[in-house]
Amino acid sequence: MPDESGQLWSGGSAGGADRRVGTRLNGAPGPMGPFAPGGSPDFASTPAEKRAAANTIETELQPNTKKATEHADDATGAAGKGFDGWETAAGLKTVADTWDQQVKTLMGRLAGEKSALRGANSLITGNDTGVGDQLRTAGSNSGLNGL
Repeated sequence: MPDESGQLWSGGSAGGADRRVGTRLNGAPGPMGPFAPGGSPDFASTPAEKRAAANTIETELQPNTKKATEHADDATGAAGKGFDGWETAAGLKTVADTWDQQVKTLMGRLAGEKSALRGANSLITGNDTGVGDQLRTAGSNSGLNGL
């Protein structure tokens, strides 16, 4: 049965093939993405795929997470007011504080992943160029050159 996001979840056990969900962040062959059996044999992705994943984080995941957080904060705050003077209100406050800290951690992680995706191409290119320069320099100064 589809959930709110339109994803289909089977009613089977929590593991294996009965939890197949495709995402746009790993647009590889197969219903479970590039790392499932029959998927891509390596971890390679194109610069365009990295850019698309970073853009999805920025335009969908971060704003939707913020929206969901605000909704949960509003609902929890309203429930807390309804239980004012009861221990339940204090419990809801603790839950809300914990939730806010977890969301802050998640938002930081999303920002880090977005930044890493955007910086990966230049890092890889820079490393390739650097290693090539080292090999060319080392090859000209080799002790075997005089033999």
